[in-house]
Amino acid sequence: MTANASDPPGTPPPSGGSGGHARPPAAAWISWVALALMTTSSVASLRPSPTMAVYGLAAVFLYVVPAIVFLLPTSLVSAELASGWSGGVYNWVALGISKPAGFLAVWCQFAMTIFYYPSLLGYVASTLAYVVDPGLANNGWWTAAVIVVAYWSGVWVSSRGTKGVAGLAGGGLVLGTLIPGALLVVLGIVFLGQGHPSAAPMSADHLLPAWAGLASLVLIVNNFLSYSGMEMNAVHVSSLRKPAKEFPRSMFLAMGLVLLVFVLPALAISWIVPAGELSLTAGVMQAFDAVFAAFGIQWLTPAIGVLLVLASLGGMLTWLAGPSKGLLLISRQEGYLPPFLQRLNGRGVQRNILVAQGAVTTVIALLYAFIPDVSSAYWIFSVITTQVYLIMYLLMFVAAVRLRRKHPDRPRGFRAPMLLGLCGVGFCASLAALLVGFVPPAQFGSGNPWMYVGIVAGGALGLGLLVPFLFYRSRKPSWRQPEGSES
Repeated sequence: MTANASDPPGTPPPSGGSGGHARPPAAAWISWVALALMTTSSVASLRPSPTMAVYGLAAVFLYVVPAIVFLLPTSLVSAELASGWSGGVYNWVALGISKPAGFLAVWCQFAMTIFYYPSLLGYVASTLAYVVDPGLANNGWWTAAVIVVAYWSGVWVSSRGTKGVAGLAGGGLVLGTLIPGALLVVLGIVFLGQGHPSAAPMSADHLLPAWAGLASLVLIVNNFLSYSGMEMNAVHVSSLRKPAKEFPRSMFLAMGLVLLVFVLPALAISWIVPAGELSLTAGVMQAFDAVFAAFGIQWLTPAIGVLLVLASLGGMLTWLAGPSKGLLLISRQEGYLPPFLQRLNGRGVQRNILVAQGAVTTVIALLYAFIPDVSSAYWIFSVITTQVYLIMYLLMFVAAVRLRRKHPDRPRGFRAPMLLGLCGVGFCASLAALLVGFVPPAQFGSGNPWMYVGIVAGGALGLGLLVPFLFYRSRKPSWRQPEGSES
């Protein structure tokens, strides 16, 4: 996710073998199946399962639609951009639109994590409660305390430049996602096979979500965040032997695998836990606890909780340094951030950015203590995270179209088919999801809708647009740091 040195318009295009991109050595080639598995590991998670389990069988529809209108366009479009221009999303948007727009794009990649961490660690807190005391799962003070302790512990680890974080995250995928997910699905099937009725109707007439106005479809917005991050995986397109054929094949396989990881555990939860009793943060553990109780192995619940927590913490550590590092590199080159935020510690880590981010994260975490319903707080932070990230995708789709028109002959390792149509679908879907996020979901209809809109608008528009605008307007030539500076 990090952005590197900008690639000015006059930079010669990459050269090399057929396809117009620099061919990696044979040892660097990967198979399209391997890329599909890498993509699945970076996208798939059990965390959003309780959110969609509320819809029962309709979760299939609510996962498939954003996969078609968002996951597929972002995958193919970002692959073309990555195979033609280095430098990540900043460079794509800066060359396609403008440098200020490029700064906005890379800022949104960073800023979304400010609300992502409270929502992720809110899930960690509720999961950890099943290891300590299940009664704490909906306790706001417990949730706030776990968020603060976990985040600052992550900052301490990251600031020391500790290696092996990626390995922790990779192991967390298997131990904390694939194994628990498969176990949940298998036991859910056995649970139904023993004659237990499904908590959610599984008949064909429940394939579509019940329509109760626009608010009934708001939860689909969360799935856009579930599928985000494809622009990071696109950098591997140059490592395929035949990108034009193998990348689409890899993406369709990844889509199928991701859908299985998302859909089956969500359905399993809906079989076991009634929608009215489902917590958006603790729903996974609710399902495990219920099914383990049915089989007389409830003692396994804390063990599963530990695995899920380790997977989430490993993922947090992986994300903690990445987006902030990308923002730091661009800001040092262009002077977008004041020198204080550009300083590095003795290990070359952007500790001041992490500390400033942590101060905001701590304030947000405390909201869990004052919002009576932890699920409501979790959902609000998830929506803000999604909306800030969607701003970046809107810019990326526009930049892709402009770059195709401005540089039609620039060699690319992969050319997205029907690029204009893909960008149109992706842009419209992203914009619709962003706007729908301002509508309070049906599940929280008892609260004050204007307060909901105010919190979401203030978080998404303030953090995603106002703050970067102020930084950009305040920039000074003296804020630029010479290349190689360690200050």
